[in-house]
Amino acid sequence: MAVPGKGFDGPLAGVRVVELAGIGPGPFAAMLLADLGADVVRVDRPDGGGLAIDPAYDVTNRNKRSVLIDLKADGGPGRVLDLVERADVLIEGYRPGVAERLGVGPEACHARNPALVYGRMTGWGQDGPLARSAGHDIAYIAITGTLGMIGKAGEPPAIPANLLGDYAGGSLYLVVGVLAALTHARAHGTGQVVDAAIVDGAAHLSTMIHGMLAAGGWQDRRGANLLDGGCPFYGTYETSDGGHMAVGPLEQRFYDEFIALLGLAEAAPARKDLARWDELREAVAARFKERTREDWTAVFEGSDACVAPVLSLREAPAHPHLAARGTFTDHGGITQPAPAPRFSATPTRVRTGPARPGADTAEVARDWDVPALAAPKTP
Repeated sequence: MAVPGKGFDGPLAGVRVVELAGIGPGPFAAMLLADLGADVVRVDRPDGGGLAIDPAYDVTNRNKRSVLIDLKADGGPGRVLDLVERADVLIEGYRPGVAERLGVGPEACHARNPALVYGRMTGWGQDGPLARSAGHDIAYIAITGTLGMIGKAGEPPAIPANLLGDYAGGSLYLVVGVLAALTHARAHGTGQVVDAAIVDGAAHLSTMIHGMLAAGGWQDRRGANLLDGGCPFYGTYETSDGGHMAVGPLEQRFYDEFIALLGLAEAAPARKDLARWDELREAVAARFKERTREDWTAVFEGSDACVAPVLSLREAPAHPHLAARGTFTDHGGITQPAPAPRFSATPTRVRTGPARPGADTAEVARDWDVPALAAPKTP
């Protein structure tokens, strides 16, 4: 097991990140930077906060180190600014104006470190009518049109956990922005603020669909399009044992193989006859209901029919392909996704388990040369 704070590897080795503790997309973004080799120091509050789970299981805090600083106490903001002075990046997920009131906003940070990349993660963004309102993933994706795309026709929109908003539209866009700004800072010596809003990122994810909508190739309603379940050969089907198979042979040659392996080559209506899509869907559904998920998995194994079993979270790590690639890893007794993407020259790994609040204060004080961080508090 790597010693916390030592042996940093990956393409971001040498990059220092200060993360002001929060929940959701901010911690995930910081985890991704840590997975890529950055030295991420999470500033936790003495009174806790965060997810209502044991910190030992919060794997979004893996590969990080933690210090305890009370930003509302005398000297608290100064300790954070001492870290900022030695950092390349800061990430915070407060509502607009909160970091400024606490004394660790962009102006205060850039006064100490002009080259700092200051990453701000919010749902609504730093400005606009809703900027200071409370919100969660589901509301952010709701107003962008992305939630309204998902689900069956005539039924309420399906909720994609918090993957689409918090993480795809939020964390990943924050990381892209931070890395772009870091490249600029290293070239020009000046930092900047990255305003990553989930509403912006979630909307941006639908760029292709907006193009199709403008071209008349997408209907602005659920379950009526090629990629939203409206197409009978792009969707999911139940098997005899209550499992499901995911089907996606959009190209003709893949579709031909799919229909042949399904055993409907002679009976299925033509795929291009949209008037008979309901008939085709019923035929495919009836066929899948004749056998188990395991049976159908074996039928399509190794084919180009673009069919896969729908696995649960606990089942996924054992899938032969994912197991062969090491897509999941076990660390500290917790099965979790391995760092991604992969690098040929600077490989990444899970170096340490979830950072425990405050456990690394003395070590960070030494490594970052911030002795006041570990100094005992005066009464």
